[in-house]
Amino acid sequence: MTVNDDTFANWKYREEIAESMIPIIGKLHRERDVTVLVHSRSLVNKSVVSILKTHRFARQIAGEELAVTETMPFLRALTTLDLGPSQIDIGMLAATYQADDRGLSVEEFTAEAVAGALGDDKIERREGRDVVLYGFGRIGRLLARLLIEKAGSGNGLRLRAIVVRKGAGQDIVKRASLLRRDSIHGQFQGTITVDEANSRIIANGTEIQVIYSDDPTAVDYTAYGIKDAILIDNTGKWRDREGLSKHLQPGIAKVVLTAPGKGDVPNVVHGVNHDMIKPDEQIISCASCTTNAIVPPLKAMADEYGVLNGHVETVHSFTNDQNLLDNYHNSDRRGRSAPLNMVITETGAASAVAKALPDLKARITGSSIRVPVPDVSIAILNLRLARETTREDVLDYLRNVSLTSPLKRQIDFISAPDAVSSDFIGSRHASIVDAGATKVEGDNAILYLWYDNEFGYSCQVVRVVQHVSGVEYPTYPAPVV
Repeated sequence: MTVNDDTFANWKYREEIAESMIPIIGKLHRERDVTVLVHSRSLVNKSVVSILKTHRFARQIAGEELAVTETMPFLRALTTLDLGPSQIDIGMLAATYQADDRGLSVEEFTAEAVAGALGDDKIERREGRDVVLYGFGRIGRLLARLLIEKAGSGNGLRLRAIVVRKGAGQDIVKRASLLRRDSIHGQFQGTITVDEANSRIIANGTEIQVIYSDDPTAVDYTAYGIKDAILIDNTGKWRDREGLSKHLQPGIAKVVLTAPGKGDVPNVVHGVNHDMIKPDEQIISCASCTTNAIVPPLKAMADEYGVLNGHVETVHSFTNDQNLLDNYHNSDRRGRSAPLNMVITETGAASAVAKALPDLKARITGSSIRVPVPDVSIAILNLRLARETTREDVLDYLRNVSLTSPLKRQIDFISAPDAVSSDFIGSRHASIVDAGATKVEGDNAILYLWYDNEFGYSCQVVRVVQHVSGVEYPTYPAPVV
């Protein structure tokens, strides 16, 4: 057999192992509400090639490729345990097992590492929590995709309804079509049918009631069997407590805003300050996509090096708020053609840092330029640190943060020298540190942070909703604090 034959045979062998993983991962998810991860990336509903690519990605952040032959024993070990709802990272299990010198078997080590999800300590499966989407635009449809994806176990969050203003002719058919196909994020993974007679969209078995209204105070959600629901407002029309409280109608218990909140509305960045949400808080904001992108790495840098001051410049994709061609707009520059111009505009992300990181005394300023790409932005975070360091030290630190810290779902890390914006479409992280672009000199550090301002942000919103609903399950092995 030639070398090429050996290489191909090895690929086919790894394909076979990945294929055998799929039913195990699916059964754990459906029957026990366990999500299997590899370095914070879910393997639920993934193809054979996606599983292999997820393992290979570990090379970019951990320095060497993670083989399915290394993780499969841990996956098998999980099937022997009486697990409760949880997220279990078999990539981290494999990595920490290699570093352990106690001579434990894979089964013994796994049981110890996930002990919090076993026996009397495990979380019991709960009845699903109803979710309503108020508005069904770019973020609303991505949230719908995520909520439908996470409904596979039958527990957790349940998307029950969307509230929209009725459009002309075949409104529900057109909305279902926009959910089915997206020019940026591709095809919906599953099947979608429409029940026009009952104003419902059925996506992967999830029945979504379409409610037509342009007045939040006019909807009685209990009439649709919805109770104790979390309503996610994607319109941005109301941003203060008074306006958002209009949503607190029969059937709605909490309101989550997908835009920066005003006044005393808490601005929450999951992974950073979501633990500060009071149990009785009814109105919550998930801040902006840019705030979610810069606050986690800013916190990480402040924790390790201290931050005296900084400036963030965001190079942001254009949005539906801008015009395709020059036309009237309330803002001075946003009326100019979005696909033809770079447009200087304002960003509230810098001022929002104070709400998410109240203990950070450093002054952070910010500005933004909209550019002619439809999705994925980059934030350039220029920081003056409290002590001098080196580029190598910062990169090693941020790489470890992305792998093992409590911020590993928010911060990703990439060392590919040819990465460009479109490579990050569909990223589930709040931001991705570009190692090749990072600059450090003495007490000055400049971080280049990619972020999918649509999908990555939507993932952060879902994490906040999971937290306030009580269905945010613990991750094992536990992150290193």
